[in-house]
Amino acid sequence: MNTVRTTVGESTDEESNGARKVAVVTGAGSGIGRAVAVELLTAGWSVALAGRRPEPLAETAAAAPAGAGTALTVRADVSRPEDVAALFGAVRDRFGHLDLLFNNAGTFGPGGVPVEELPYEAWRHVVDTNLNGAFLCAQAAYRQMKEQDPRGGRIINNGSISAHTPRPHSVAYTATKHALTGLTKSLSLDGRPYGIAVGQIDIGNAATDMTAGMQTGALQANGETAPEPVMDVADVARTVRHMADLPLEANVQFATVMATAMPYVGRG
Repeated sequence: MNTVRTTVGESTDEESNGARKVAVVTGAGSGIGRAVAVELLTAGWSVALAGRRPEPLAETAAAAPAGAGTALTVRADVSRPEDVAALFGAVRDRFGHLDLLFNNAGTFGPGGVPVEELPYEAWRHVVDTNLNGAFLCAQAAYRQMKEQDPRGGRIINNGSISAHTPRPHSVAYTATKHALTGLTKSLSLDGRPYGIAVGQIDIGNAATDMTAGMQTGALQANGETAPEPVMDVADVARTVRHMADLPLEANVQFATVMATAMPYVGRG
């Protein structure tokens, strides 16, 4: 996939000398990625918006208010090493440094499919996006943060409630989110000598297009289908921004943000 770049907003002297913070948000064209990107732009960050389709990325950039930070839209499939390399090369060329990666791109895969019926191609697509894509982006960010001056930065991985407890018929999604927790821990440990802080946010039932069906009915562990409460995705975005705004000497290693009454505590 070719990478296409569009800059929204004018460059400033602050961006040139590194005073303005710079973030990469993957999966920025919708849902949690869009909410986090707009939150950071509104706070004055410069944000590279990454995703597979340019039109939703442009819509995300346009959703930021007047006077917000600069948005750089980059079409990229995070499961493709060449796209990831082009994404971070574009960020380096445009902004010169990187403060934050929000590793958000992900997919549920085919929902409600029993493990014995799950096609290998579907399993592989979920693994390539959720796990391999997160690794590739973290590796690229890690390299840039280690080499830049001043050195360091922050990576926040988007885990899930399923990183702790699965839903029925979610083997691919759940396996990748459990693996993402291991990725977070290893990156956090290995980043210590270089001032790279790595944490994870585990989200439950944020109101997005991907979770729209939960309010009408979601399969429960006892076999019943029941509606579940959701929360405003803006609350997720504010939590990510809090994690991002901490000095590198402090880190939220794991945060769980969920609809208060969702069936997570005691699920099953």
